Amino acid sequence: MKFYQKQIKLDPYIRGFHLITDCILKAIPEIKEIKIGQLQVFIKHTSASLTINENADCTVRLDFESHFNKMVSENAPYYKHTYEGSDDMPAHIKASLLGASIQIPISNGKLNLGIWQGVYLCEHRNNGGSRGLVVTAFGD
Repeated sequence: MKFYQKQIKLDPYIRGFHLITDCILKAIPEIKEIKIGQLQVFIKHTSASLTINENADCTVRLDFESHFNKMVSENAPYYKHTYEGSDDMPAHIKASLLGASIQIPISNGKLNLGIWQGVYLCEHRNNGGSRGLVVTAFGD
């Protein structure tokens, strides 16, 4: 069994949902050496998250942002954790709802995603800064 692990530092993204599939593939070309396995991607932050969804129509990502902002609003009067701004506590809640890691099957040296699927960085802060990922590919 082969194991490969890389740490990726993403450039800062504006608040929203962003396709990063190509960034991941560029960072870990060793995926091509795996016939059957898994790719795990973990984000090392508490106010951003990862998910897999639509990779073709950018309006899906816009709708995600709109819905999450309505579902988890800023400035709720019961928030106590407000030291870093009105977007901070909602960012933590959104990150917990979506999660810090994803797994994707690797088949014949490629990610076995559906035709319309891509990996999203979900940036929940207005100024989140650079985000760090740990990418681990393993298999035979």
